[in-house]
Amino acid sequence: MNDYHERLTKILLDKNDYLSYGQARTWVELLWDDFETTYAKAGREYQGNEMTEKVIRQWIESYGSSLHEFANQNPKYMHYLKQDKNKLH
Repeated sequence: MNDYHERLTKILLDKNDYLSYGQARTWVELLWDDFETTYAKAGREYQGNEMTEKVIRQWIESYGSSLHEFANQNPKYMHYLKQDKNKLH
């Protein structure tokens, strides 16, 4: 799974210059876990890592450039994604 996360992190970093590597990786992991949890709660049969990667890749393509803004508006995620200006990629 680490390979999936690494690929998606690189894609997100290409889409969003405001995120550090650590923040992008955290976003990928949060999105991945959220998707799999929601899918399971809905009673759907697990379709594998490839399907999850495809969905997360689509989300990154659609929303990746503005994910840093989401954290600022949602206190639930702020502690995961505090901006560290010294660690931008």
